[in-house]
Amino acid sequence: MADAKKEQIKVILDTNFFFVPSQFNLDIFKELSELLNQRFEPILLSSTHKELQGLTKSSSPKEQKQAQLALTLAQKCISVNIEKASDETYDDVIVRIAEAWKATVATNDRELRKRLRKVGVSVIFLRQKHRLGLDGAV
Repeated sequence: MADAKKEQIKVILDTNFFFVPSQFNLDIFKELSELLNQRFEPILLSSTHKELQGLTKSSSPKEQKQAQLALTLAQKCISVNIEKASDETYDDVIVRIAEAWKATVATNDRELRKRLRKVGVSVIFLRQKHRLGLDGAV
């Protein structure tokens, strides 16, 4: 029962990570649970939620459908209201919050992964299109 005493790992999910299930037929929550020994809290930042909502309106029909599924999956996350400055990108918000909270980020965005690793944030990503990988320590 030593695991029960371990702290939950906060995992901030990036917009593109919510597209993994529809693109690669992978259950991201099951995979995260296995990767992190069931000790994680999936976090949805309000800025990411807003980005997903925007994609349901402004993108191709395929992306609209993926964004709708992503919003359904996002309901399994803990929503956190975050202020996004007018000069910040969605990625800037993720980097700022992940660094401040010492949280792990789940993303497939290569540039965002590089930025996060530069500031010491662990990253979870899709590896070989069928499993999750972890870059950094949790």
